[in-house]
Amino acid sequence: MSAERVLIDHELVALLKEGNREAFARIYQRYWTVMYMHALKMLKSEDDARDIVQEIFTSLWLKGQSIDPDVNLAGYLFVSTKNKVFDLIASKRVRLDYLGSLSSFTEAYSNQTLARIEEKELLQALQHEIEQLPAKMKQVFEMRINEHLTYIEIADKLNISDKTVKKQISNAIGIIRPKLQHLSIAIILLSKL
Repeated sequence: MSAERVLIDHELVALLKEGNREAFARIYQRYWTVMYMHALKMLKSEDDARDIVQEIFTSLWLKGQSIDPDVNLAGYLFVSTKNKVFDLIASKRVRLDYLGSLSSFTEAYSNQTLARIEEKELLQALQHEIEQLPAKMKQVFEMRINEHLTYIEIADKLNISDKTVKKQISNAIGIIRPKLQHLSIAIILLSKL
């Protein structure tokens, strides 16, 4: 790195300490690709590398006022990137260990126990999605699934047409189904409404 480059980096860091957005933008332009390639080389994943570099620059901006003005900016960014990569690798390793223990758990316990856990998770996920529905749609949908009322009974109670009830139920299913697609049982339950 040339002496001129170091001088410029030090000036940019000094300006960054003052909250100068243009200085941050120049640092970002100068180092984003280099840090991305550094992370990609270690991770072999474009998405993970992009996320890491984004975190590094977000952190740089947020901590810019407390950064040492004499810091070697390139070194600082390289070390930060390396540390974030190691953190990600460690968290993935923990995740793999968790999946391994989950696999052992599944082998140790009966399918019935797992079915109960899945059903509980499904009901929680379904309830969460129902809570997100517009108020009137939520009311109609809950009357259908919780009280097991027919479209006509719901229409009578709410003083609306049964076609409106049918449309509200259909719309609710249309909103909820894609959000619970990963839960195959939910699709079966929703299709029976």
